[in-house]
Amino acid sequence: MNYFAFYSLPETFRLDEAALKRLYYAKSRETHPDFHATSTPENQAEMLRQATLNTDAYRTLADADLRMAYLLRQHGLLEEGKQEQLPPDFLMDVMDLNEQLMELEFEPNPEVQAQVAAEVTALAETLDAGIEPVLAGYEGLPTDHRPAALEQIRTYYLKKRYLLRIRQQLATFAARS
Repeated sequence: MNYFAFYSLPETFRLDEAALKRLYYAKSRETHPDFHATSTPENQAEMLRQATLNTDAYRTLADADLRMAYLLRQHGLLEEGKQEQLPPDFLMDVMDLNEQLMELEFEPNPEVQAQVAAEVTALAETLDAGIEPVLAGYEGLPTDHRPAALEQIRTYYLKKRYLLRIRQQLATFAARS
């Protein structure tokens, strides 16, 4: 079941979260197993399945990162365990940041840590600013233009995941200090 179809919503990266929440609560009232306690066992099982689907769909669509990953998977652009190719210049930037992190592990230095954090933040802000028009305009694109937009979004998503890992390492260093 497509989560967007489940809620009769258009496929988009910029979802009206208030509308999604209203749809979630409406479906919850329709499908909650407590409201079907006296119905047939088959109907109870179906309502439980629908309630679970409702919860899963809402949790996925309500979170921008999960929604992005979901849409990319729906279009076959994000496969678990598959090594994804990223632009060499980005990989070089990440390699430089990782080298700085390795040095921090052996020689903690708050100034270097702050510098790495600032570099990661600047890189993330540049990525976010570059992808925002694509995300905002995706829903209005003609069908034949969507694959190119999805490729851009996929690249953005993968880059963002790399930066998230670096931020997590920085947080670990900060916790040790």
